Amino acid sequence: MEDMIKKIVDADNEAKAMEELALKEKEELDKKIDEDIKNIYDKRMREALETVKRNDAQEEKQAEKRLEEIRGKQKSAHIKLQSDYERNCDKWVDAIVRRTLD
Repeated sequence: MEDMIKKIVDADNEAKAMEELALKEKEELDKKIDEDIKNIYDKRMREALETVKRNDAQEEKQAEKRLEEIRGKQKSAHIKLQSDYERNCDKWVDAIVRRTLD
């Protein structure tokens, strides 16, 4: 009978030891999973930031190009308007005066 009780106690102790070991393994796995999650998140964030920087640089270049195109068009329009003014100034003044006096 004592042998039977000893076997039960030993089995219980062994089960407790196995449970403790399983809990420690679970904690270690949980820590590793958390660490892996953090590493993956950090990696993805670094990649996203690099992509944003590249895109910002490309967008900046495109914006500069569009701005130069707009400035060129404005300059052309200004030159044309200035030329029209110089050619037609006297005629326009005469037309305005004539309409005012009539």
